[in-house]
Amino acid sequence: MTLPRLLAAALLLIPAPLAAQPALRVERVVMLIRHGVRAPIDGEAPAGTRTAAPWPHWPVPAEHLTPHGAQALTLLAAADRAVLLADGLLPSDGCPAAGAIRIHSNTAERTIASGKAFARGLAPGCPLPVEHLSADRADPLFEPLRAGVTRFDAAAAVADIRRYTGGVDALARRHAADIAALDRLLGCGDPQGCSPMLPSRVTPSADGRGIDLTGPIRTTSGTAQVLLLQYAEGLALPGWPPVDAAALQRVGALHAALFDVFTRPPYMAAHQSAALGRALLAALTDAEVPAVTVLVGHDTNVTALAAVLHVPLRAPGYAEGDVAPGGAIWLERVLDPASGRRFVRASYRTQSPDTLRALSPAVDVTPLAIPGCAPDGCDLARFATMLRGRLAPLRAAQ
Repeated sequence: MTLPRLLAAALLLIPAPLAAQPALRVERVVMLIRHGVRAPIDGEAPAGTRTAAPWPHWPVPAEHLTPHGAQALTLLAAADRAVLLADGLLPSDGCPAAGAIRIHSNTAERTIASGKAFARGLAPGCPLPVEHLSADRADPLFEPLRAGVTRFDAAAAVADIRRYTGGVDALARRHAADIAALDRLLGCGDPQGCSPMLPSRVTPSADGRGIDLTGPIRTTSGTAQVLLLQYAEGLALPGWPPVDAAALQRVGALHAALFDVFTRPPYMAAHQSAALGRALLAALTDAEVPAVTVLVGHDTNVTALAAVLHVPLRAPGYAEGDVAPGGAIWLERVLDPASGRRFVRASYRTQSPDTLRALSPAVDVTPLAIPGCAPDGCDLARFATMLRGRLAPLRAAQ
């Protein structure tokens, strides 16, 4: 064979360049967000809690979103806007089309105000409505036990909580060092401790629609959360021992422990997420649904969803299992055009306590690997089957 023919034959053996693969396309985004920085709930730091100096004054009534918290949420939404623009889910110019974005909040002032603050950052200058029920109604998405949307059995819940925790006495003992750290932050100087202590007990609530908890976790968890909110708000604590982000992360384990009772045990997670989980699936799968759905609720909602997904909540600056103000579980429905496959990716988007305090635009994104799924995401049909199987049945409409 002549040299030209040898060269021609060799060229035939060289593989042709692979055609460029079409990029993955994000088709839907669903966010479940905790409300932003708020003033403490009445009794959140229990009556009888002793401190080195008086508690600081808040600029808004109890439980309300603060102006500072609203600004932080608008900054968070601006970062989310950049992601949604890049994914083609928001227009680069002008306002989103009517119905392209749905924002639905619980009925509390702090959730409604958080939804409005988020809307300002997501679509600046655009009239995005924030849906919510009237204040006299329990929204089943966010308060399913009060709304009575499942056949909740409080005695069965208590039994499952005891199995999950090993008993609430044991749960409190596991957090003894964190309670001691909280005493140092409160600085009351009492060797017996700074928080009122009751026996650990978990019982059905009087109306049978929930459970009641007493004991060290109940009393210290709220105080730890108040300290975090004060720090995130930037309030001064004259006369108190030094409180920094590292110390807050340590005592945040007490607030995280509250969810080991109220939302993480499988029975509680199944009932707490029963309506919400189905709403999220509908937002990911139904044909006539906005491309972007934002649900604004509470830490109980975020922790319950994480529990049914079997994913941990870890974020810079927070104790594992605690929920950042404005923290969001973000679910994406993604299409692979090459295969036609659709799958779900999950992440946890947060602002650290220092970011909240400084009103910085920084956002921390932590991927959530769903057990039983591929590392790059969960097949949509598999995700739907898995999630439905972990939700308590809804009661028939009355």
